[in-house]
Amino acid sequence: MTFATLGLIEPLLRALETLGYQTPTPVQAQAIPAVLAGRDLMAAAQTGTGKTAGFALPLLQLLTLEGPKVAANSARALILCPTRELAEQVHASVAEYAQHLPLTTYAVYGGVSINPQMMKLRKGVDILVATPGRLIDLFRQNALKLNQLQTLVLDEADRMLDLGFSEELANIYRMLPKKRQTLLFSATFSDDIRLLAGQMLNDPLSIEVSPRNVAANTVKQWVVPVDKKRKPELFVHLMRKGRWKQVLVFAKTRNGVDALVDKLQGLGINADGIHGDKPQATRQRALDRFKASDVQILVATDVAARGLDIEDLPLVVNFDLPIVAEDYIHRIGRTGRAGNTGEAISLVCADEVNMLSAIEMLTRQTLTRKMEPDFEPEHRVPDTDASGQVVKKPKKPKKPKASGGGGKRNLGKWVDSGEVAPAEPSIKPVRKVPVFNTGPRKKK
Repeated sequence: MTFATLGLIEPLLRALETLGYQTPTPVQAQAIPAVLAGRDLMAAAQTGTGKTAGFALPLLQLLTLEGPKVAANSARALILCPTRELAEQVHASVAEYAQHLPLTTYAVYGGVSINPQMMKLRKGVDILVATPGRLIDLFRQNALKLNQLQTLVLDEADRMLDLGFSEELANIYRMLPKKRQTLLFSATFSDDIRLLAGQMLNDPLSIEVSPRNVAANTVKQWVVPVDKKRKPELFVHLMRKGRWKQVLVFAKTRNGVDALVDKLQGLGINADGIHGDKPQATRQRALDRFKASDVQILVATDVAARGLDIEDLPLVVNFDLPIVAEDYIHRIGRTGRAGNTGEAISLVCADEVNMLSAIEMLTRQTLTRKMEPDFEPEHRVPDTDASGQVVKKPKKPKKPKASGGGGKRNLGKWVDSGEVAPAEPSIKPVRKVPVFNTGPRKKK
């Protein structure tokens, strides 16, 4: 099967050829024809399955061939993402696919000034990628109208619920035109997701795709537990101890990239960084210098590191674990390529134990831990395994209360000298699922 056999138009095929896409992934093979046919879609697909192209390619084609020109302060298609990082990532992919099409794309999210976004939307955009909160802000300030909307995409819907966007999704639902195409992508079909789909989708086609989640056996992987504040110090120590020559380092945020690069450069180490806030030309120049061994350490976020292809890269370091477990596979896949061997080291603090657990469950292996002398963490990283469970340390038994005695009772919490006070019981937050009060949907 080829992309041409899926019915994609020539400008899209030309863009895919430039990007090196050869054959459709399973999710693309199933989703593209369904979206082109105008069906609502409910797809279980994770990062690493090619899901972005699965909805973006047919969406671009439909917008090119159908519908009027976009009006001022309007959008013809909306892609909702749970985080700024994912919104930028999705928008970068959409822009690449649309490079030969007469369509406009834009991404909006919080954490930055809203005014430039409002100015950009004045002429309207064909495809708008947005986080829920910023979308609502723009709508309420009359900077965005949705009456021309043809298609809604909910990307990583399960994460949107996990991050507490249920109320925002309910508000957005009320803002949308009733007649539209809706595409929902989620890592799992949980009960909450099925409820959400039942409220927002009309007779959807359901597809499920397994992720490419097996890490290459040519990559040796291990974890070094450390306190968060000592990660930069540990990285420098390991680099000098191992005499690392060329290292690709992944950090979670732009600020994290810049801070580590500044520290390394301050120590006289030849380092550079790439992330979404840097111009494409600057990022490409840093990558070219790294490939030519003019830069020893290249620090990157996941957004900027997509598609990196570096021959004979010996080592990848996860300075921060990725929020999405599948991104771990993408990261360590930069080494151990073309039959070569490689190493992947992750510096893990106590705050990242749930991310570590998710990675081990996805890769079906418990990562070896190597404690580095003089860097043993004060905040213990709980044990994990490939079952996805965090192994909690058993609690110390309480000392029996002394009987007898008078005086005041209910003295509050107190402990004898040397006794550890029991922790406060944790209350698991209840995740809300938006419930929309709506009548029967109009059929297309």
